[in-house]
Amino acid sequence: MRFPACLAALGLLAACGGKPLATTLTASSPSPAPDVFQCARNQLKPLGFDQSSIDVQDQRLMARRIDDTQRRPDVQFRRVIDRLEILAQPGTGNTVTTLTVTPRTFAEYTTQRGPTEVQEKTSPTAQEAAQKLIEHCGGEVAPAAS
Repeated sequence: MRFPACLAALGLLAACGGKPLATTLTASSPSPAPDVFQCARNQLKPLGFDQSSIDVQDQRLMARRIDDTQRRPDVQFRRVIDRLEILAQPGTGNTVTTLTVTPRTFAEYTTQRGPTEVQEKTSPTAQEAAQKLIEHCGGEVAPAAS
């Protein structure tokens, strides 16, 4: 009886031990958080993303890019959605601001209950956009114009 239980436990560990679906990128900036946040907002359009939500007080925003060109052999598949979760928060120590960007990719399906999103491995497009955002806004940025 002990052997099947050990085998089942090993199978469960192997199934749960995969790579994460999303990887968070972080950069330290000597610029104030509002300037870094505004820089990130300004970079969304050049990267092909649209702002979907914003929290100015906590300096958080979400952006998305819809890819209608992808096709799958599933009649319920609709499209792929890349999302960026961006957070600019005051840093600690010598870091004035910490910029955090988490890219994610979702497949949208049409079901009887309506559109359903299923998270997938992050697409190269979303990863590249997050990396460019970190490179452009993660260092010294120009102050935001009032």
